[in-house]
Amino acid sequence: MSPKDQKLETPPEIFSQGQKNRWAPVESSIWELKSEAPEGNVARALAQTLFDQPRRIEPRFLYDERGSWLFEKISSLPEYYLTRTENAILEKEAEKIIALAEVECLVELGAGFSKKTVHLLSQQANQRGRGTFAPVDVSLTALIGSRDSVKTQFPQLEFHGLCARYEEGILSIERSLPTLFAFLGSSVGNLDRSDFDRFFQLLSGCMGPDDFFLLGVDCTKEEEVFEKAYNDVEGITSQFILNAFENINRLMGSNFDQRKMRYHSFYNLQWQQMEMYAVSTADQKIALPLLESEFLWKEGEQILVEISRKFEPHQLEQQLGYFGLESIAHCNDPQKWFSLLLFRRCSGRSQSGQS
Repeated sequence: MSPKDQKLETPPEIFSQGQKNRWAPVESSIWELKSEAPEGNVARALAQTLFDQPRRIEPRFLYDERGSWLFEKISSLPEYYLTRTENAILEKEAEKIIALAEVECLVELGAGFSKKTVHLLSQQANQRGRGTFAPVDVSLTALIGSRDSVKTQFPQLEFHGLCARYEEGILSIERSLPTLFAFLGSSVGNLDRSDFDRFFQLLSGCMGPDDFFLLGVDCTKEEEVFEKAYNDVEGITSQFILNAFENINRLMGSNFDQRKMRYHSFYNLQWQQMEMYAVSTADQKIALPLLESEFLWKEGEQILVEISRKFEPHQLEQQLGYFGLESIAHCNDPQKWFSLLLFRRCSGRSQSGQS
């Protein structure tokens, strides 16, 4: 996008009045925050987790260009049932969901390439003939792919991609605009319990009186199903997890060595979550030049890269009621492996829930 084109594109009406000036076009119909955190701030945030006990990193580092491509490959693996199961539910239930959620805007959090969301967009176009789709994702590559596909398939819908984290997207949407917030793929499972509370307190506080929330969750089931899904025979998940450290090296000038690490995952039954780690196979002295800091990553020591929590959907519906969200529909597959939960904002309910 040329500088001239950037000047011509004005912030869309989906942004609240106080947020419009924070966003600038980075591509046609795609926006990013003008005040992106400088590298030093990102480095400090990274160091805070790397020096934690045990060490960990934030999942956002998984989604550079290669990471987004690898996750697309994971989504089509025979072991990874989540994507195709949720897609089948959406294909069957999208008409009902959009009929219940009478909105003008659909905001998808962590949208990726928005391949499953086409079922919702198709029904929005069919039932209302207009509307806006605003996917939120940290991957510009994914948003470009989504934009090109959606504009071709649904010319009657406006597209405004937000290259940002969930929180930034949620905070910027105009509250008076009837909106369906969609959080699919069981991405909510990547939030630990503290982040879960903060996310739903933020979401509930930012939703307007005519807003809805669609949540896709992976349900509890036999451990072996999870083990296969997150440790595929082709090793694509391993590449995806370890690629995060190549992204960190590129962003921070650090020196993580993939040749000296391996992937390890297991299902933590007590916490009902898959845990995905990078394990150092030799002592590594990791330098963080932006902070003039370093640490020793010892042989056999793990760094937690991502979790994927699993849920009992009826218990989750009850829990979210205490964040001011009222359940109005529950859809699942015949095996009840995956659930789609539709909520609406209920201002009369308590928002002090704990996970």
